[in-house]
Amino acid sequence: MIKPVIAEIEGLMARIRAAWDLLDMERLKAEIDALEWETQQPDFWGNSDRAQVTSRKLAGLRDFYDSWAGIGKETEDLLDFARMASDEVMEDRKEARDQEENQGIEDDIVRQLSELTGKFERLEFTTLLGEEYDSGDAIVAIHAGAGGTEAMDWAEMLKRMYFRYAEIKGWTVKILDESRGDEAGIKSVTFGVGGRFSFGHLKCEAGVHRLVRQSPFNADNLRQTSFALVEVLPDLGEVAEVEINPEDLRIDTYLSGGHGGQGVQTTYSAVRLTHLPTNTVVTCQNERSQTQNKETAMRILSARLQAMKMREREAERLKLRGEFKSAEWGNQIRSYVLHPYHMVKDHRTKFEVRDQETDRVLDGDLDPFVEAYLRLLKKGE
Repeated sequence: MIKPVIAEIEGLMARIRAAWDLLDMERLKAEIDALEWETQQPDFWGNSDRAQVTSRKLAGLRDFYDSWAGIGKETEDLLDFARMASDEVMEDRKEARDQEENQGIEDDIVRQLSELTGKFERLEFTTLLGEEYDSGDAIVAIHAGAGGTEAMDWAEMLKRMYFRYAEIKGWTVKILDESRGDEAGIKSVTFGVGGRFSFGHLKCEAGVHRLVRQSPFNADNLRQTSFALVEVLPDLGEVAEVEINPEDLRIDTYLSGGHGGQGVQTTYSAVRLTHLPTNTVVTCQNERSQTQNKETAMRILSARLQAMKMREREAERLKLRGEFKSAEWGNQIRSYVLHPYHMVKDHRTKFEVRDQETDRVLDGDLDPFVEAYLRLLKKGE
């Protein structure tokens, strides 16, 4: 019975090699080597902000590479062991040795194969992330829709959900700008998410999110529907993907209303950029200095303008296919129903969870929704 198991291990090995080539892991190893060389230079920590970004990127690349290299080595070792065990079993059968011991060896090989297959299927998820910017960092903005305090509370619930998702994935999160609600929740928030494939995962969340629940803000506990818009941009970092003419910008400064110590409230450190040709407005107030806020705001503006170009290209492509839908408030991507029953349903993929599983989603368990959407994108190519 061990020969069919050997064939399964060989099949898994072939899938791992195919994924290795698809992900261009040899190029990734070269990038890791280059970053390691950079970190060993005497002046590496001269720019602490850049050094931290580089170190975080290197750590993420190492973890990703080591995961794939590790499963490849484990599967290869299991294949060698299974082949050796097969030869020994055949010899034992000739000599009528202990069949129980042979069966124990086979059972152990089957168990290890099952574990490796599960590990591979979790890693295989990353092969769906092959688009430009997928492997990089993300900038996420959440905007409360109409509905006052209810909508602002919903926006804060979404913020918590994405923060928990980032924590589960081992990503870093940094708030770049936040506008609090008068009574509760947030009017809007913009935050950066750092970690390999963070944009590739979070891009699946862009769109309108709808919440249905009993209102906690009125005595009658009426059923309330709230909306929030989630915007996800690729963080282009220091790379000027989009050329911005300084003459097209209006730059305003104002007193910051965010956190950050006494200086935040007493200096005009907050920055508002308006890109006049597109009427795109970006604000940033969570850094300590006006210069830092301006640099961060420029990064966000560059990402937004690049995203506009990407949406225009995608809209044109979908028009040619007859499938174009504008990203308006009426086109919600997901509904979260907490009353009179519990359900979270993605309207694009039709994937849904019910009952206690809805609490897990709001607590950051988003991978099933992300994977369903990425597979839908892959299928539609």
